[in-house]
Amino acid sequence: MAYFKDKKILITGAASGLGRQMALIMAGEGGKLILWDIDCSGLDRLLTKMERVTGRVHSAFVCDVSKKEQIYKIADEVKKQHGTVDIVINNAGVVSGRSFLECDDRQIQKTMDINTMALFWTAKAFLPEMITRNRGHLVTISSAAGLVGTAKLADYCASKFAAFGFDEAIRSEMRKRAPGVKTTVICPYYINTGMFDGVQTRFAFLLPILREEYAANRIVAAIRRRRPRLFMPRMVYSVPLFRVLPVQLFDWLVEFFGINVSMTDFKGRKVQKGE
Repeated sequence: MAYFKDKKILITGAASGLGRQMALIMAGEGGKLILWDIDCSGLDRLLTKMERVTGRVHSAFVCDVSKKEQIYKIADEVKKQHGTVDIVINNAGVVSGRSFLECDDRQIQKTMDINTMALFWTAKAFLPEMITRNRGHLVTISSAAGLVGTAKLADYCASKFAAFGFDEAIRSEMRKRAPGVKTTVICPYYINTGMFDGVQTRFAFLLPILREEYAANRIVAAIRRRRPRLFMPRMVYSVPLFRVLPVQLFDWLVEFFGINVSMTDFKGRKVQKGE
């Protein structure tokens, strides 16, 4: 429980959903939270609640992580005000929820900019200081959709496959260059944050729609224990094993478990925001 005490923790997409829940948990355990989001009013509400509950002052910055220059500019402000950040959680994300040919170019670019490219720019901004100190923690929120392609999620799956590979490559580099710098990648099934409203699951006992509070607590526990990887629920751990099967059998299993029809009734949020 002391892992977060007095640590400076930056969370992108912190104003709502999973980011908000993680911020509340880690602030309650003594962390000094630095919150990024494009939603100014959501940040203000969260700051007020955190400071009321913890009695400590935390920081928030309005940042559109789809813009590289803005990430670098806000990162410089954070370092001037707070010094070296101990834990960076790349949580911001968007989903279009449309079939590939229905996604216009702007939507695809936005998905890749927020879900993938922001990981690179945020890590470039904060990782050098971690390497110098040989201490720090970089957390990447990927997805079960980063392990198996799913209908109506072509852009989202591509971005999350990239996020999973990004973490794996950085982990490999850190093992040799700065072994004190840890990485954690998170691959959850759908979470009821509102981002995936309308999705369905065929076998809820194997692939449940995860509760936001449950998922946040599991993720925080994985970061606290410095686990390199967390899949949720346990069934997701079988996906890499299924890949040794012939493609036809793998595709049949994806259909059988209802993964390819899970997005049929997808609604999502009325106004998509960083998650």
